[in-house]
Formats: sequence, C-alpha cells, structure tokens
Amino acid sequence: MDISDELFDVLISKAMDELPQQYIRGLNNVAITYADEPSPEQLLKQGVRENQLLLGLYEGIPLTKRGAGYNLVLPDKITLFKKPILLLSHDEISLFERIKRTLWHEIAHHYGLDHGRIHELENH
Repeated sequence: MDISDELFDVLISKAMDELPQQYIRGLNNVAITYADEPSPEQLLKQGVRENQLLLGLYEGIPLTKRGAGYNLVLPDKITLFKKPILLLSHDEISLFERIKRTLWHEIAHHYGLDHGRIHELENH
C-alpha cells in the first residue's frame, strides 16, 4: 500500500478531529509531523530491535515531568512514521485506524503515561 504525503497529512488531521478534543486542546507547544521512517538515532534511542517497527515517537518533556523552570523551550514533537504504518495497513480503513491509534499513543506520552498504562487504558 502506498499513498501520497498529502493524503497521509489529511488522514493525520482527520484523526486529530476524531480524538477526544479535551486532550487535543491541551497540546500546547507540541508539533505534530510525519516522516517516511525513523532515523537510526531514533531507533537506537528507543531500543527498537531489527525485527521491530517504530510507528510513532513523542520527543519532549511530558506534562508530568515539567517543573517551575519549564519555559523558553522548543516545542515537543510527535512524529508519525509513514512507511512502517503503511506496512501494517491492508486498506484505507486500517490505515486510518493505525494512524489514529498511533497518534493517540504518542499524545498519551505527552500527558505522562507510560506504555503499561496506555495499554491498560486501551484494553478497557
């Protein structure tokens, strides 16, 4: 499966519209972007092994870790990785759901949730 960057961007915007808006409105100073694939440095830093895929990445300081000295900082960044997401998607519906789930997962990291808590919430 392959799609244009423009359509991928549209699907990210549509996913943002469908996620709970109270969490979207709380994304102050957060850039949401996409790249074809994660860099070797991103893979290494995240501990991604050769047989694993990285679909998205939150880079920044979670809200729960910010103190009084948190100011004048670059925006946090959420990146969705197009090629790994496409690799796991069988059609446009599964692609959109994968984008939405990945975006939600990375937004949860911004709010300070770890993988265990994210999976716990997803399973309820």
